[in-house]
Amino acid sequence: AMVIDQRNAGASKTITSSTYVVDRFACEVSQSSKVSVQQNAGSVTPPAGFSNYLGVTSLSAYSVVAGDYFDINQPIEGYNTNDLAYGTASAKTCTLSFWVYSSLTGTFSGSIYNNTANKSYVFTYTISAANTWTQISITFAGDTASGLTNSSAGTLVPRFGLGTGSTYTTSTTGSWVAGNYVQSTGSTSVVGTNGATFYITGVQLEVGSTATAFEWRP
Repeated sequence: AMVIDQRNAGASKTITSSTYVVDRFACEVSQSSKVSVQQNAGSVTPPAGFSNYLGVTSLSAYSVVAGDYFDINQPIEGYNTNDLAYGTASAKTCTLSFWVYSSLTGTFSGSIYNNTANKSYVFTYTISAANTWTQISITFAGDTASGLTNSSAGTLVPRFGLGTGSTYTTSTTGSWVAGNYVQSTGSTSVVGTNGATFYITGVQLEVGSTATAFEWRP
C-alpha cells in the first residue's frame, strides 16, 4: 500500500542508480537521472480505501537501447516462498493484483522473475484511460521445473516495467521462459515520454486464481 517512506519522507528522489524507495520496493535503472520517484507524486487521489501510492515521473524523452531496463520491483525473500512448492508438480498458481494510474495509455507489461533459476514469466496489461486508477489482476501458474532457494535472498521478484531494451524483452508472454526479461516486446515505455507518470499501489501477491480484497496488516 506504499505506506512507509522511511528513506525520503515524502520528498522526490531522482534515481541515479538502482535503489529502494517506498515500502521496500526498488527502482532499478540502467541509466542515471531518467526518472524520479516519490510517495504520492502529483498529489492525485488514491483509489478508494488507500492513502498512498508510489509515483514515477519520466524526466526526459529517452529512447532505450538494447541493454536498458527501468522498472519498479519487490524482491521477495526465499524464506517467504517455500509454500509455493516451485520446482515440483505441486507448484502453486498465484495471482498478482495492483492498482495503476498513468498519463499514458496502451499495453504495459512486467514480469515475475525467478532470480534463482534465471527464469521469467512476462505478463501484459492494458491501461485504456489516462490518469484514471485501474485495477489489474494477473494469474500465473507456478513453475514446476525450477525451485526457489530457501534463503534471505530475493528469489521471486514481481517487476513493473517502465521501459526496456531488447536484451531484457521477449515476445513470449504468459508462460515461464529461460532468461532475465522485464517486459514484453513493444510494450509502452514510460521513460520514452518526457513528464510521463506511472503510479502504483495496493500490490498483492497471493496463492490462488482469484484476486481477493487487499489484506491490510499493521
